[in-house]
Amino acid sequence: MSDLRNIQAVLFDLDGTLIDSAPDLGAAADQLRVARGMPSLPLDAYRHMAGAGARGMLHVGFGMTPEHADFPALREEFFNNYESCIHERTHTFIGVPELIQALVDQRMPWGVVTNKAERFTSLIVQRMPLFATASAVVSGDTTPHAKPHPAPLFEAAKRANVDPAQCIYVGDDHRDIVAGKAAGMITVAATYGYLGEGVTPGEWGADFSIQSPLELLKLLNRD
Repeated sequence: MSDLRNIQAVLFDLDGTLIDSAPDLGAAADQLRVARGMPSLPLDAYRHMAGAGARGMLHVGFGMTPEHADFPALREEFFNNYESCIHERTHTFIGVPELIQALVDQRMPWGVVTNKAERFTSLIVQRMPLFATASAVVSGDTTPHAKPHPAPLFEAAKRANVDPAQCIYVGDDHRDIVAGKAAGMITVAATYGYLGEGVTPGEWGADFSIQSPLELLKLLNRD
């Protein structure tokens, strides 16, 4: 079992791990449907694919893949819609504010590593007080590579001034675990997040898994 006694920082994925952005992502995609005379879909239709961003939302809304000729134009329209409503319905998962406050109280540096473009990450960070204490916020386009490449995680560890080997990375997607392991970090699967259809987190090979944010504190604080 991985040793948590030497952990010096905790890094998190963003969407599906710290914040529930599915309502705004789904609304941005649904706006595209309604504008084209198509019936609105319920949020639950979009939620399971929220972790896949524009690709997931356009797949649900239009059955469209990135290979489709119209995908780039529709994706940019989706981005514009999302940017205009990015914080209308987005909120932290239950327990996240308490988790972050506990880390701050323990003087444990924490940060965010997301594949979300800085264009959107910056708006979330600016508008949600939760992120005022973050030691690092690394977006999908901060480094030349996005997850599952370890480069963003190395960058976050550098900004937090800690050794990657002394970091935990928490995420709700297989690529989070792949990236964390490639960076030499202890990995934690957040099974309360956007898992997608037919996904089995137990097969990701994470060092630990949690079913709620506050379970992470139990891992960190146990003897």
